[in-house]
Amino acid sequence: MDEYGPDIVSVVDDDGNEHEFEVLDRIETDSDKKYIAMIPVFENDNDILNDDGELIILRVIETEEETVLEPIEDEDEFNEVGRIFEERLSEMFDFDGEEE
Repeated sequence: MDEYGPDIVSVVDDDGNEHEFEVLDRIETDSDKKYIAMIPVFENDNDILNDDGELIILRVIETEEETVLEPIEDEDEFNEVGRIFEERLSEMFDFDGEEE
């Protein structure tokens, strides 16, 4: 196993379809809420070209039985978490092609 390779997770949607994502970052807030930022993993070049490049940000809910990823329904919470991920990831990635 390549310990420096991408962190890939499989997510099953409500319709039972499996999707693979590369995890870019994880955060935990002071209130012990956990979040994950991911991008889709594509199998062919057409899917890559049609992707809008947006991060997928989800809340992580952990129980003794399973880990569930759920959408963030609250707009203020989503915006705050999105801002944190954007700041953290902008140090590693040049999202808009500009030099700092």
